[in-house]
Amino acid sequence: VFATSELNFFLGKNFLVTYHDVPLRSVSLTAERAIKRTMHIARAPDRVAHTLLDAIVDNYKPALEELSLEIGELENDVVEHPNQRTLNRIIGIKREVLHLRQIIGPQQEVLKRFADGEFKLIRAHLVPYYRDVYDRLFHIANLAQNYTDSLTGILHIHLSMSSNKTGEIVKALTIITILSTPATLIASWYGMNFEMMPELKWMHGYAFVFGLTAFTTLGTWWYVKKRKWF
Repeated sequence: VFATSELNFFLGKNFLVTYHDVPLRSVSLTAERAIKRTMHIARAPDRVAHTLLDAIVDNYKPALEELSLEIGELENDVVEHPNQRTLNRIIGIKREVLHLRQIIGPQQEVLKRFADGEFKLIRAHLVPYYRDVYDRLFHIANLAQNYTDSLTGILHIHLSMSSNKTGEIVKALTIITILSTPATLIASWYGMNFEMMPELKWMHGYAFVFGLTAFTTLGTWWYVKKRKWF
């Protein structure tokens, strides 16, 4: 599950101020880079802003790799183990991807403004760097869309496999019912409490009923087989 926190920053001619409720890895990385490269980054707020946005986009990489692996596993599991656990995983990962897309959407809008050079505080020669960050985020958004499409396809496969499995079970139960119907009918017939049933006093009555049951059951099986119902 993606853990997110709102980040606000204020960019001025000589400063960049960030505001957030909890410690953020992207801010920490930006501070570390600024300290290591003071002359190149820290003295130019628009460079610091670029470094911060670059770090934010970089943070998506581990999550995307994990999602890719999980989706790959699901593609195998949906065929080998089309059970409720697999279905729950599909739904759970699809929810995570949806959450990812909801996060990326607003960020794309903001980065698009930077990439278009809308903010005068961003020097013209740095705009291509912001455009590069925007392009990477755009690529991530496309990946998220592809993940959504893949998960939708996997879900359809799972539902199809489950439907086929249910159909096979119903088919097997139906055939069992059909094959047992003659025996049930004969047993019900000779189970009636009529006093005048000649077969009951016949010395070969039991063998006759047994043979009749076997014959009708085998005949039913032959008919079902001939019609290729199984």
